[in-house]
Amino acid sequence: MAVGFIAIWIVVGITIFLIALGGGPRRARAQLLALRSRPARRVFVIVLAALYLGLGIAIPAVVIADNHNSDRAGQARIKLTAAQEHGRELFGRICQQCHTLAEANAVGQVGPNLDKLKPPRALVLDAILHGRDRGNGRMPAGLYQGKDAADVASFVAAVAGRQ
Repeated sequence: MAVGFIAIWIVVGITIFLIALGGGPRRARAQLLALRSRPARRVFVIVLAALYLGLGIAIPAVVIADNHNSDRAGQARIKLTAAQEHGRELFGRICQQCHTLAEANAVGQVGPNLDKLKPPRALVLDAILHGRDRGNGRMPAGLYQGKDAADVASFVAAVAGRQ
């Protein structure tokens, strides 16, 4: 993104510099109007079209491609086990109401943002079974039990802290 922004200003700076070397804006206009021959006008139109294409298409394309690649890098999916996939589904039913976790498309605001934390499986399992009473909210105990709790904990431990 920064490359495109910088490139635009470099082109603007070079253009201003060349106009100044050529005698300023009045002289540049006089030279432009003096292009009476057909080949000179053709060269001028080709150069102007190339500049428009370069500034109007190439630079935005580079910026968009760069943003697209950086977005993909942060959102690469992890291959989950069947139990973790089940945990993702369960997380989506209850946990997403409070927690933020990109892998589950969850954008809750009350509980901890799990994209920024990397809790171990045991800590997540303990929180699911026993709850928590600190921070912005209160996580109730026993949201899931047994295998369901273990699957959610395994899913969160596998995908949390990736952003």
